[in-house]
Amino acid sequence: MRSPRRALRRLVFLIIHLLYRLRFRGRRHIPAHGPALVVCNHVSFVDALVVGGASPRPLRFLMDRPIYESPWLHWLFKLVGAIPVDSERSDPGGLRRALGQVSQALRAGEVVMLFPEGRLTTDGEVKRFRRGLELILARDPVPVVPAGLSGLWGSWTSHCGGRALSKWPRRFRARVALYFGEPLPAGSAERPRVEARVRELKAEADAWVNQASAR
Repeated sequence: MRSPRRALRRLVFLIIHLLYRLRFRGRRHIPAHGPALVVCNHVSFVDALVVGGASPRPLRFLMDRPIYESPWLHWLFKLVGAIPVDSERSDPGGLRRALGQVSQALRAGEVVMLFPEGRLTTDGEVKRFRRGLELILARDPVPVVPAGLSGLWGSWTSHCGGRALSKWPRRFRARVALYFGEPLPAGSAERPRVEARVRELKAEADAWVNQASAR
């Protein structure tokens, strides 16, 4: 299963380079070996592709079950090892099952990506992190790599100007920046601290995107 994931990651990396003008910083902060969590702000439906394509290692990632079970894309999400999660309102046991799969992946030495906001931003800003990060680290204290993503707010896959995917694409080859920070040990990766670091990295990425766009 891992070999197809590597091949798919290379393909994704090529596709996102064709779609966007990308700037990555700090990819070396993702550990070369062993388990880790990558934590990023959530701007659009293509965030996972950008982060996954930028990562030097294949990533597992959590996603909403309705999207995971899409008739046309379910095979792809299953191939790349996506972990479906239900809202606690629709399925009280869904979160527990998803956390179990995350734990299995981490104990197998994999890297898991998490969007702690739990949903796409509605105004382009980072929203308050939910408790999923703490629940994962309580079971598996692994390093946490914070990341800040900028440039996708305003795309048709974001909620800018209306519901995501309900508008026609208006931009092509937009500038997108993804900055990774140094790993935080599990013991010091409290939710407020990780959230603050993601906000800082996003602000740094925003500065590059805005500067480049003003030229």
